[in-house]
Amino acid sequence: MGPERIGVGKIVATHGVRGEVKVEPWTDFPGRFRSGTRLLLQQGEEVRPVTVASARSHGRYLILKLAGIDEVGQAVALRGALLQVEPWEVEPLPAGHYYIFQLVGSRVYTSGGDFLGTLTGVLTTGANDVYVVEGAGKKEILIPALKEVVQKIDLARREISVVLPPGLLD
Repeated sequence: MGPERIGVGKIVATHGVRGEVKVEPWTDFPGRFRSGTRLLLQQGEEVRPVTVASARSHGRYLILKLAGIDEVGQAVALRGALLQVEPWEVEPLPAGHYYIFQLVGSRVYTSGGDFLGTLTGVLTTGANDVYVVEGAGKKEILIPALKEVVQKIDLARREISVVLPPGLLD
């Protein structure tokens, strides 16, 4: 099984009578929906490519015209569908920032080289993200994703080195 596709938005409603759809964007890169962009449309198990014919902002939503969707009836059928991209199509992030899918599955070690476990998820809290690491005996370790804790992330080797705050494993 290959890497999962990445959701960049969800079609929440139709807009007007010419087949446009209202999209809740899930990305910090609105340019992701520019005219001519190819996206994947997922409805249930079915995934098919679609091309953005035009896009414009509408409050916190986007209004998209998808090529080949020219009437409201076709657009109604798309309600609830997810818009996705392949993992290699994601927008590059600034240095030191990572997508969750890039980190999940990484082996986590202390700066001293002790294996703590495998990163299974990231909790997005208000203050900072928290790395969920499944350790030995299925014990869950929650590690704050702070600069002073996370020393090094090596995506190529899928390894993360951390300095644990005192008392974290007690």
